[in-house]
Formats: sequence, C-alpha cells, structure tokens
Amino acid sequence: MTYRVSTDALLPPMTPQLEVVLLARTLWREGYDDHLAGHITHKQPDGTFYTNPWFLLWDEFTPDDVVRIDIDGNVLEGRWPPAPGVKLHLELHKLRHDVDVAVHNHPRFATLWANARRIPPCLDQTSGLGGGKVEIVNEYDGTVADADKARIAAKAIGDADIALLAGHGLFVTGCDIAEAHLRCVAFEQRCREAYQVEQIGTGIELAPDVLDTLGKAKFDGFWEAMARRELRLDPSLMAFTAT
Repeated sequence: MTYRVSTDALLPPMTPQLEVVLLARTLWREGYDDHLAGHITHKQPDGTFYTNPWFLLWDEFTPDDVVRIDIDGNVLEGRWPPAPGVKLHLELHKLRHDVDVAVHNHPRFATLWANARRIPPCLDQTSGLGGGKVEIVNEYDGTVADADKARIAAKAIGDADIALLAGHGLFVTGCDIAEAHLRCVAFEQRCREAYQVEQIGTGIELAPDVLDTLGKAKFDGFWEAMARRELRLDPSLMAFTAT
C-alpha cells in the first residue's frame, strides 16, 4: 500500500516570522550556535526580507523579535536592529534572484574545513542530502559587516549553493526554508563525519552518480519533523501560527 501525505498537513500554517524562528532553533541544535553570530534572510514576494534580530541568540528570539528589512538593510518592521553581517546576505540576494533563503553561521565542523581551506569528502548518504554546489571562498580580509567586504564575498560565492568562507564560516542558500534547512543539516554532518573518519583512516567518498541521486532526492517531511519538535518544546510558539 502506498501512502500519500501532503507535507502541508505535517505542520500548522505558519507565518514567515515563525519559519525564521524555527529554522534558527532547529539549526542551533545542529551546531549553528556560535553565540551571537549568524544571520538568516527569508525573502518575501514584495522583495523585502525577514531576518533574525541582533542581540538575541538563535534559540532565544521569538516571532515578535523578527525584523523586516529592505534590500539595502533599512528596518521596515521590528524593535531590534538586524545583525550587522546581514549585509553579506543582501549583497548575495542582489546577485542571486534564485535564492529565497540564506543562512550564515560558524557551525563547529564546517568552520574547521573552512579554516583548512578544504572541501570535505561526502562519505555517507545523509551527508549527501540536499545536494548543491560547494565552493571554497578565500574572501576573508575582514568582517562582512563592512558593505564593501560583503560585496566582494558575495561575488566570490557566485553560483555556489554552499560556500565555505575561509577563515570565517559557512554560507548556505536555498529556494525555500525546507531546502536551506536540509542543506545546512546535511552539510554539517558531512563535515563532522569526514573529520572523524580522517582521525581513524582514509574514507572513501561516495560515487558521483550516488552523490547526484542523493542531491536530487527530496527528503519530504524532514524539515517539518524538526520544526514540530521545536513547537513541542516551546508550545507558546503556536500562538504565532497563521490563521
């Protein structure tokens, strides 16, 4: 018997502000937890963006704290300023109209590989989920809170879906929340597993055709399952679901 379940039935209707909160909290548990560092942008149909607030941790802010900004970083809604480094996102969004969600942070294992200026091999199937073009970006000559440096970094990212920013951290893009989430989770696992395997010997990377298949696979329900966990842990967030 084949069961067909729409992923729309796996979560209550959600506002984009709540999506940003749940993305931040799910990724915090995956190692995207470098204190106050990190920023998320979620593009809206009118060309504005929802982003996480500065001064609040990723596992702390609520939908009431989410900030709405324009493409130049001007605050349109919200009581907090956006993170200074969000300039990197905005410069990338100016160049990449295919990107609706962008995530930057300094997750533990991805940052190790970024600092080593190496792309980790993909050794297992979970690590290959989400796919995407991976690049090393040797851009770091200062913080991307500086608009000029953010612009240089965004141009260096080019058409990459996942960028290891040398001496800095990780930048991941997606066409929606679910794709960005899967890429973030899978790539940090890829970095962790590759690092650990190097400690015991040389791993064998998955064959290119296998990697291609995994990259194109849709892990339906994954984002929804992780988001539901956060809603269970903090039921107060249900007050922000869309009606």
